[in-house]
Amino acid sequence: MTAQEVRLCGLLLREHFGEVVEKVGTHLLKGGPQNLRTILHETGISLDLVKKSLCVLVQHSICAFSPGRKGPGSPSEYRTSCDHILRILRYPRYIYTAKTLYGDTGELIIEELLQRGEMTMSSTVKTVADRLTQNMEDGRSMDYSEVSSAFSKLVETHFLQRCPPTGVAATKEGATPATPGTPAAPASAAPPKAESFPDCYKVPHVTLIGRGKRQLSSEDGDDQKNAKKARMDTETHGDEGIYWQVNFERFHLHFRDQAIISAVANKLDQTSSEIVRTMLRMSEVTTSPTATCTKPLSANEIFRSLPSSYNIARPILDQYLTLLVDDPMEFVGKAGESGGGMYVVNLHRALANLARATLESVVQERFGSRSARIFRLLLRKRHLEQKQVEDFAMIPAKEAKDMLYTLLSQNLVQLQEIPKTPDYAPSRTFYLYTVNQLPTARMLLQNCYKTVANLIERRLFETKDSKRLLEKSQRIEAILASLQASGAEPEQLTEVEEMITAPEKQQLETLRLHINKLDSAENQVDETIFLLESYVNSTATTTS
Repeated sequence: MTAQEVRLCGLLLREHFGEVVEKVGTHLLKGGPQNLRTILHETGISLDLVKKSLCVLVQHSICAFSPGRKGPGSPSEYRTSCDHILRILRYPRYIYTAKTLYGDTGELIIEELLQRGEMTMSSTVKTVADRLTQNMEDGRSMDYSEVSSAFSKLVETHFLQRCPPTGVAATKEGATPATPGTPAAPASAAPPKAESFPDCYKVPHVTLIGRGKRQLSSEDGDDQKNAKKARMDTETHGDEGIYWQVNFERFHLHFRDQAIISAVANKLDQTSSEIVRTMLRMSEVTTSPTATCTKPLSANEIFRSLPSSYNIARPILDQYLTLLVDDPMEFVGKAGESGGGMYVVNLHRALANLARATLESVVQERFGSRSARIFRLLLRKRHLEQKQVEDFAMIPAKEAKDMLYTLLSQNLVQLQEIPKTPDYAPSRTFYLYTVNQLPTARMLLQNCYKTVANLIERRLFETKDSKRLLEKSQRIEAILASLQASGAEPEQLTEVEEMITAPEKQQLETLRLHINKLDSAENQVDETIFLLESYVNSTATTTS
C-alpha cells in the first residue's frame, strides 16, 4: 500500500461517507487490524461516531472484523483494504454495465445495492418499482414481478450474490446493524467469502404481489407519514434475513472480457471479435477467475454456439481461428487437434499485451513518437546497447541519446551493467538498455492513482468555490418542480426562473462543463487503472 493509494482512498471515503468515516477508514488502512478501543484512543473520535462509522464500512463490505489475535474472548479487530475502497471509483461503470445488459430496471437494482451496501430482495424490488413508477406517465406503474425477474437474471449471471453468513444475527433492513465491537464475533479468523457456501446464488421464493406506488408530494407531514409507513410495513415476504450484495469480481471479469473483445475488433475485424466473444461466453462458468487461459473448446462447439445472425460457414470459421492463432498478439491459442481443433483464449497473454499497448501509448503521448519507437524496440529486443538502439530505430545518435536518458530519468527504461572483468571498469563493461514491463506498469499505476486523486480534489474545489450558487440553483429547481406539479401559470414559472441572473446562468453552465470534463477524465483514467491492475494481479497469480 502506497501513500498515493491511501490519499485516493481517503478522498473517496470523504466524498461518499463524510469526514468521520474517512478518518476511521484511513486510520485502519495505515494502522492495520485494530480493536475498537485502539481506534477510539488513536483517532480521538467519540465512541458513538466510531461505532456508526464502522457500521457504514461493514455494511458496504469495505471493512471486515474477526476475533482478536490474542485468542478466544479478546475484542474483535477491524481491518480494511485499499482494493475494497477503490471499487467506489468504479461505481458509475458498474451501473452503466447493468443498464446496458438489463435495461433501466437492472441499472436501478445495482444502484440501490451500491448505495445501501446490502438489501433483501423484497426491499430492493419495492424500492426499484416505486422509483420506476415515479418516472412513468400518470396511470402507469411498474409490476413487482418485472423487477423480480430482472433481479433473478442478475443473480443467475452472478452479478448479484448473497451476503456471506457471519454468525451475527441479521438485522432488519433500514435499522443500524449491531456493531460487532464485542467478543460475539464470527468464529473464523478470516471473513467467509460468498462463494464458500452453496446457496450463494440461490434466489429465495418471495411472495411479493403488487405494483410500484407513486410518491405523493407534500410540503409538510412527510416525516410522520414515513414513520407511520415504517411501523405499518411489517408483512413478511419469505426472504427475511437473506441479504444481497453486488458481486464486484463478476463485473471485473466482464470488463476484462470486453477489453479483450474490443482489442480483437480493433486489431482484426468485428467477426473475429464475435468469435472470441463466443469463446469467452462458453467458458464463463468453467474457467476460474484466476486462470491464465480458458478451458479448451473444440471448433465444432464454437461453430454451434455462434449467434445465428452471423452466417459464417465452417471453412470460414477455421480460417478465422487460424488467423487468430497466428496473430502476434496471441489472444487465441491452439491446445489440440481433436474435434476439429481445440482452442483457448490466452487471458494472461491478452492482459499483458493490453498493458503493453497502454505503456506504449503513455510514452508516445508524453515524449513523442520517436521515444515510443525506442520504447517499443526495447520491449521487443529485450536488451540493446545505445549504438544498437540508434541503428535499429534509425534515429541520429544525439537525439537517441537524449531520448534514452529522458526515459531513463522517468524510470520507464532501465540500464543494466554487464562487466567483462570483476573491477567494473567502464571500458570493459557492456551497458544495456532494457524495459521491465511489470515494474513499469506498477509505476504507471501509482501515477494513475495520483491523477485520479488530483481530479477529485479539483472537482471538490470547483464545487466548494461555487457552493452558494449551486444551492440557489437547487432551491429554484425545487420551487419550479413544485409549481409545475400544482399546475401553476406560465407567468409564475417565468418569474421564478428569472431569480437566476444571466451572469449566474453562464457561471453555472461553465461549472457544469468543468465538472463533466473532470468526471469523464476520472472514468477514462479508471479504465487504465483497471487494465494495469488486472495485468499486475494476473502476473502475481501466474508466478505464485
